[in-house]
Amino acid sequence: MKWLAGMKIILLVLVLSACQTAQGEKDTSTLILAHSHPTSHPIHKAMEVLKEEVEEKTNNELHLKIYPNGNLGSEREVIERTQIGTVDVAKVSVSSLESFEPSYAIFSLPYLFENKEQFHRVMTSSAITEELYNKTIDSGFRGLSYYSGGVRNVYTADRQVQTPEDMQGLKIRVQASQTSVQMINAMGGVPTPMSYSQVYTALQSGVIGGAENNATALTSSNHGEVAKNYFYTEHSIVPDMLIISDKTYNQLSDEHRRILQEAASTSTNHHRELWQKAVNDAKETAKQEMNVNFQEVNKQAFIEAVQPMHEQFKNDPATSDIYQTINEVK
Repeated sequence: MKWLAGMKIILLVLVLSACQTAQGEKDTSTLILAHSHPTSHPIHKAMEVLKEEVEEKTNNELHLKIYPNGNLGSEREVIERTQIGTVDVAKVSVSSLESFEPSYAIFSLPYLFENKEQFHRVMTSSAITEELYNKTIDSGFRGLSYYSGGVRNVYTADRQVQTPEDMQGLKIRVQASQTSVQMINAMGGVPTPMSYSQVYTALQSGVIGGAENNATALTSSNHGEVAKNYFYTEHSIVPDMLIISDKTYNQLSDEHRRILQEAASTSTNHHRELWQKAVNDAKETAKQEMNVNFQEVNKQAFIEAVQPMHEQFKNDPATSDIYQTINEVK
């Protein structure tokens, strides 16, 4: 029941809040790390690498306690808890960060990156990390690293999609992001925001005709049972972000900050390998066991359809600087 789950989260937060010194400062020898994925997910495995690296390199002076499965609340709640320091480190999606810092909306812009290599080059650029990671310091947290959220594509229950014209009247599930809504409109479809947990039954019942996500959604959430067509629109490559409470960051020694940053980068590289294997395995399972048909599309037609969005982000004061920086680094 929802009220029971809420009570469990409140109790956990109270326990975390109790981990404060008599002076009212948080004991930074143990850092609380929260994320929303199950322990089988590549993100959790990357978090375990982060934990191992930090504890080994600090000679166990610094420990990480990982809370997976959204046990400390929704992503928004977790971000708010990093602001006050009851959560030290968290992995969150960029869509969840948009309401805290408008610059993060740039990553929902379709066809911002041409390929995965360009994506990783931009995300590891010092120009990006210095400009983006520190933008939220005044909000109480800062960026540490990123993880690939995968290449997102359109998939449907039965509609064939090769061009934007083929998506006319097709209801596509999107995240609760204004940029995602604009994207599907521009691509010819009918954007339908809903929670991820509702997608399977919505596809099955015909409430929606399709969705957009990376290929692991076909197997991890069994969408391949009700969506038999997966189209390589490759419209976005979205990062997830690892953030740290600024209160926690300021309590760490310079040496512990350096070790934590290096360990975060190591976990990012480890996740990159795990993620690619997860995607490859998901595609093979979807093809062989679910009979999902993977197809190419006229990608140039989709790129041209969303160009007005690029002009909007290029000229919007909230995103113009980061848009320019990304294009310079690319």
